[in-house]
Amino acid sequence: MSDKPSVLFVCVHNAGRSQMAAGYLSHLAGDAIEVRSAGSAPADTINPSVVEAMREEGIDITDQKPKILTTDAVQASDVVITMGCGDVCPVFPGKRYLDWQLDDPAGQGVDAVRPIRDEIRTRIEKLITELTPG
Repeated sequence: MSDKPSVLFVCVHNAGRSQMAAGYLSHLAGDAIEVRSAGSAPADTINPSVVEAMREEGIDITDQKPKILTTDAVQASDVVITMGCGDVCPVFPGKRYLDWQLDDPAGQGVDAVRPIRDEIRTRIEKLITELTPG
């Protein structure tokens, strides 16, 4: 069992918002925070506009694949951040739950994804300061 905080990002397809959030948290927090992402109905691949928008930030998420949300992933996480997954996320006592209302980048071009990406970065930076001492 690790003593570092762990965060799970959940959206429906695990192909956009949750992948950007996980990419930013891994990139900005390094090994200080465990990062997971999953979807209630995962897509086959990550949204190419999301991949491009993150590439502009110097973050390569091309090796990531959408994953199904599991009870184990929720239980193993200290903070669960939902992004439009509705009521499908299992709730366990002792977990911190946040619901980030963000536009869905599905079917959008990179110009529409950039503002979503930038909002996610702002929220990730705040989250890092909350979860890491100093």
